[in-house]
Amino acid sequence: MIVNDFIAPKLMDFLDEPLPGVGTYEDFNTIDWVREKSKDRDRHREIASQSKESTWALMKSISDAFSGWLLMLFVGLMSGALAGGIDISAHWMTDLKEGVCLSAFWFNHEHCCWNSNENTFQERDKCPKWKSWAELIIGSNDGPFAYIMNYVMYVCWALLFSFLAVSLVRAFAPYACGSGIPEIKTILSGFIIRGYLGKWTLMIKTITLVLAVSSGLSLGKEGPLVHVACCCGNILCHLFTKYRKNEAKRREVLSAAAAVGVSVAFGAPIGGVLFSLEEVSYYFPLKTLWRSFFAALVAAFTLRSINPFGNSRLVLFYVEFHSPWHLVELVPFVLLGIFGGIWGAFFIRANIMWCRRRKTTRLGHYPVLEVLVVTAVTAVLAFPNSYTRMSTSELISELFNDCGLLDSSQLCNYANVSDIERGSNALPDRPASHDVYTAMWQLALALVFKMLITVVTFGMKVPSGLFIPSMAVGAIAGRLLGVGMEQLAYYHHDWVLFRGWCSPGADCITPGLYAMVGAAACLGGVTRMTVSLVVIMFELTGGLEYIVPLMAATMTSKWVADALGREGIYEAHIRLNGYPFLEPKEEFSHKTLAMDVMRPRRSDPPLSVITQDGMSVEEVETLITDTSYSGFPVVVSHESQRLVGFVLRRDLVISIENARQRQDGVVSTSQIFFTEYTPPQLPSSPSPLKLRGILDLSPFTVTDHTAMDIVVDIFRKLGLRQCLVTHNGRLLGIITKKDILKHMAQIANRDPDSILFN
Repeated sequence: MIVNDFIAPKLMDFLDEPLPGVGTYEDFNTIDWVREKSKDRDRHREIASQSKESTWALMKSISDAFSGWLLMLFVGLMSGALAGGIDISAHWMTDLKEGVCLSAFWFNHEHCCWNSNENTFQERDKCPKWKSWAELIIGSNDGPFAYIMNYVMYVCWALLFSFLAVSLVRAFAPYACGSGIPEIKTILSGFIIRGYLGKWTLMIKTITLVLAVSSGLSLGKEGPLVHVACCCGNILCHLFTKYRKNEAKRREVLSAAAAVGVSVAFGAPIGGVLFSLEEVSYYFPLKTLWRSFFAALVAAFTLRSINPFGNSRLVLFYVEFHSPWHLVELVPFVLLGIFGGIWGAFFIRANIMWCRRRKTTRLGHYPVLEVLVVTAVTAVLAFPNSYTRMSTSELISELFNDCGLLDSSQLCNYANVSDIERGSNALPDRPASHDVYTAMWQLALALVFKMLITVVTFGMKVPSGLFIPSMAVGAIAGRLLGVGMEQLAYYHHDWVLFRGWCSPGADCITPGLYAMVGAAACLGGVTRMTVSLVVIMFELTGGLEYIVPLMAATMTSKWVADALGREGIYEAHIRLNGYPFLEPKEEFSHKTLAMDVMRPRRSDPPLSVITQDGMSVEEVETLITDTSYSGFPVVVSHESQRLVGFVLRRDLVISIENARQRQDGVVSTSQIFFTEYTPPQLPSSPSPLKLRGILDLSPFTVTDHTAMDIVVDIFRKLGLRQCLVTHNGRLLGIITKKDILKHMAQIANRDPDSILFN
């Protein structure tokens, strides 16, 4: 009793005095969702109990409850403001490749000509204030020399923009390249990639995204905007203790931020929320749904206030079709769905092959040269064709357009028919003129060019999104099919197919609608989105009555693409990069048991464990040094192997280091105890170390005969890092997330060592 009284003051239980660093995670590790949720519940209970004691504690409780909504407000405002700035800058720099505004150089072509009183309706794109580079340098815009001068300046500006983009990414923020969505999916599943959502990544990604889009490369800004919004969410989380100190709570904010990214990218708040739910989020409680909706609304309102498109509309491609679609047209819509599915499967395989080649050959050592070569090829091939020279967003907008009397586009330059009613903007079907046939040839060449160049461009060391290039491929294919159907209906309106709804002089086929359906089909084939894609498309275009054609094409493209390959582009890139991501959509259908997957295997050395008492500090430190495991099971003794709990490696290291500094008498021979009560110590023995506070007393366990499909489900739905395998309460082994991924890779005849990270 005297001994206990003498020793007791020296003992510290780290449950009572939490140490800085305990409970946190190292880089490239997976978080423990169960522990993080438990920590948040304990914190919430403590605040709720204190709120009854004083008015100040009640105010703190209210501010804690309100902090989530305040954070969502900040994320929406910041993301909306950044997206508006990116849109305005990208429009100006894209036009800078072709000329400059003399009255105010910071105006793009459209803004420059808005206030001019000297431009005519026929030449509305030409105004004295806007000068092409040929006009500025040689004083004329006519003739072959002027064309060559404009051509050279276009290529030079494109090379300059792409060189700046890749150089900034390489020098300051390597994580700013690519789309960002595969990594965000992995981070939302609980993986930690430090710096991926940091302030440097945000700053460089915002600048280089403008440069990459302006260079004319076949990429979009929509995917990277999701990364930008998640960076905003992660940085703003540091303002609130509740989110700064809890990784699971932070991921709820990042799920909402992903919704904000799509909201500002397309002007589609509801589609953004559904995109986050369907495509990127791993854990999406109802509370996150409401907050995502609020944040997306704030972001859309902020973007609308900035008005980057200058048309007082939030949507990127506003359409106004004048004729309804007919049931028979579902056949060509389904054909577009089949094309979208085949294109999606082809694109994923070709792009992954190219990216794997980049990773495994000398090509990957020269990212700057690769970007410059691809930019040069893109610019040289794109300039002669007016449909590839214009920005991809502008191209899609033109393809979606329903031809009216006031349209000066080459696509709308049909042969005149005498019985056109001049008082209406709705036009009947007409025969195609020479201009329309020329436009069709140019579009066919643009289709082949976009399909091939996008394969090489996506995944380069610049910010690169896939939404807009995929939509462009589908929109071109859709417009070609739409014009073909329109001419077929005009010349053969007496066919059984068209009789009854396509009389002469009627406006019965809308080529712009086919372009819209084709865009949705190709984007669906590449990403495998369904519900969110349809909602994004009707929010994007304002074409609410065309939901059925969009649904038919999207589902067809998904079925066809899934038949040719199960993975979407983001899942394929996750696997290519070796991220430990358990895909929720993938089914596990094999009849293996937990004992077949657990470690140690029969030929392996026994499992590294710590006993609840009897091990010295030196023995535990040796175990930590000799192994690289992220944690250790704690057992009653080596002989019984009865499970007590699980302790994390990081928590052990930090606790022992702190004990040496703060607790008197702790040396290498000090005993470590995980028991509730410390047994009496001899006066001559060194101070013991009580570490029960860092022990997880309720680790997840399964028996050795549990079916692996159930184990995989447990890992997915609870977000586990590891699960212990027992038999009658006796510890047999351990299954980690990486073990499951390796097992699934072996079953699918893939390289199990491609899972790179711990």
